[in-house]
Amino acid sequence: MKTIRLKDGKERALLRGHPWVFDGAIQRGGADSGETVRVEAADGRFLAWAAFSPTSRIRLRVWSFDAAERIDAAFFARRIGLALQYRALLGVASDGVRLIHGESDGLPGLIVDRYGDTLVAQFTACGVERWKGVIVDTLLAATGLARLYERSDASVRTLEGLPQACGWLHGDGPTELTIREHDWRLTLDIAQGHKTGFYLDQRDSRHLFAAHVRQRGAQRVLNCYCYTGGFTVAALAGGAAAVTSIDSSGPALERARANVALNGFDAGRAQFLDADVNASLRSFLDEGRRFDAIVLDPPKFAPTAAHAERAARAYKDINRLALQLLEPGGSLFTYSCSGGISADLFHKIVAAAGIDAGVQAGILARLQGAPDHPWTLHFPEGEYLKGLIVLKKPAGA
Repeated sequence: MKTIRLKDGKERALLRGHPWVFDGAIQRGGADSGETVRVEAADGRFLAWAAFSPTSRIRLRVWSFDAAERIDAAFFARRIGLALQYRALLGVASDGVRLIHGESDGLPGLIVDRYGDTLVAQFTACGVERWKGVIVDTLLAATGLARLYERSDASVRTLEGLPQACGWLHGDGPTELTIREHDWRLTLDIAQGHKTGFYLDQRDSRHLFAAHVRQRGAQRVLNCYCYTGGFTVAALAGGAAAVTSIDSSGPALERARANVALNGFDAGRAQFLDADVNASLRSFLDEGRRFDAIVLDPPKFAPTAAHAERAARAYKDINRLALQLLEPGGSLFTYSCSGGISADLFHKIVAAAGIDAGVQAGILARLQGAPDHPWTLHFPEGEYLKGLIVLKKPAGA
């Protein structure tokens, strides 16, 4: 077993249970890509078993802090079994569920989603890439399923020195699937869609939005960065008379239209725009259009903290425009999925947008990802999705 020794004082994060060690913390030692290594403090004390990544700034990703634990096939069977037990406790109202959420499930670099009878996996780090065969066999045995598709095409694999890889690892068949979510049916393509094919992390927010639209009687709804129309379907289910949905992907919009039809809604209640969101918001302001409820669910503007300043300007701009477009008494569901933007910073950005827009608004709730996307006490980075429900106060309030 190869050993990695850390510099003096660099063991503190591991002692707090954080699963990452950056390259600058290492005093000496090396290993092959994904190889399991013993991690020691500067004085030789055992700290963890970890997977080694020769090229990534995150040089070590911890498997276990238990000196007696062996990293073998039985280890992966235990970790996967525990993750599945946790999901079984949640009572998720869908047959689209995240089964493995990387570090938060003790399997750094591994994402596994279930869509009905099909598993989709992303291997984004060297350690899980090295154990891919064992992980695939264990997942199939633990779930009793026969179809597993790989979507290891995330850009982070480049940082790990890994090539992109997509395709069937077990079984075959169509990649276009339909899942049940609450009372709706939604289609996706696991080969072409974003991430593993769909944004399961917004499941609870979509349900909440439908209830909010219904409760407040919102008639005119704007869904920005709509992708395949999950929030559009939610708004229509909530009784909205007219939903305008914007995205810059033609194929995503076609699937959004299909999802509206699949759920039996009148196509005349849904307008789809293949356009830039920022430019569209400005155009709507010039035209004097107003909305009772708006969703802002943009792509990742800041993948790391280094991008936060530029991303903050982009988030502030779209939120300012959205708040101006809201009718008094209207609601904004606004989100950031950027790891480089904390929940507190996002709150400050939206507050600054409100000041620039010249509106008074209250925060009805903070939002986060669905519970099958857990984040832990020891790994706060797992809280990548954060959101706010903002209520625009009536004039003079």
